[in-house]
Amino acid sequence: MHGLAEPPRSPAPWQRLLADAIDDPAMLLRALRLPDDLLPAARRAAALFPLRVPTPYLQRMRAGDPADPLLRQVLPLHLEYETRPGYSADPLDESAAQPVPGLLKKYHGRALLIATGACAVHCRYCFRRHFPYAEAHAGGSRLQPALAAIAADASIGEVILSGGDPLTLSDARLSELAARLAAIPHVHTLRIHSRLPVVLPQRVDDALLAWLGRTPLRKVLVLHGNHAAEIDAAVEHALGRLRLAGVTLLNQAVLLRGVNDDADTLVALSERLHRAGVLPYYLHLLDRVQGAAHFDVPEARGMALIAELRARLPGYLVPRLVREQPGAAGKTVVA
Repeated sequence: MHGLAEPPRSPAPWQRLLADAIDDPAMLLRALRLPDDLLPAARRAAALFPLRVPTPYLQRMRAGDPADPLLRQVLPLHLEYETRPGYSADPLDESAAQPVPGLLKKYHGRALLIATGACAVHCRYCFRRHFPYAEAHAGGSRLQPALAAIAADASIGEVILSGGDPLTLSDARLSELAARLAAIPHVHTLRIHSRLPVVLPQRVDDALLAWLGRTPLRKVLVLHGNHAAEIDAAVEHALGRLRLAGVTLLNQAVLLRGVNDDADTLVALSERLHRAGVLPYYLHLLDRVQGAAHFDVPEARGMALIAELRARLPGYLVPRLVREQPGAAGKTVVA
């Protein structure tokens, strides 16, 4: 005799916030009291790459200011329809670096799992905005071949969970994945790349901290914060809980025109990260993805900014300015 099926669990608060993220440009403009004349272009660009922004992130934006640096990262613009030479749908040629679907092997000693195509926020400059997640993520039936490929390659000591954003997955799935990786003898480090603790700090809850605390793997979380205004008290509290769970916290930012392309803003970001217990790691020059050219900052300007940061900050708070190039053995350090 079969027992009753277990009733579905109620969604966690972060899952409800994720489900309620704003995906309608008209709603975004109304919430921030922005002019209606922005709407036609926003709707058109959102048809190319959908709008998505959770309300806890929205609440950090300045109402009535279309130039707000957080808003600029998520607001669809007509500029996304511009085509420029040198910009492509796959700027890092990731399709050529997948031994099995959803597993990227570009650098020695590391492998990257595309754990999901879902994100909490759709950043308009995202280098994977055209990525074919339906065919190239390591979820469902594709997970076992990806894990088998990792197990067969003894050079892989670190597995990086990316996406999309891996922290959009449930803690049950993440806990199981961590356990399966920990069972591979040569895997010693789990690195997670996530924007969720920044845009949705409610994601750092007891369930997440529980499985992080259980895994024997070394734990590294690489955040993605671009501006000091993104790191409010709730984010700082979430980051503190992660540190107490033994997670090493690093940040990588993208140098973005109109968002953080001045020295004062970058100094403030490094200092705010440090106050929250996070070390600046990389400052990326823009990956030249089709639809994001209006965010590009020239390399010479990036180098000048890093020089100014070195004059104003201790060395451990100066991120490395890098560019990622297809086929390279690692990120190219520019400054």
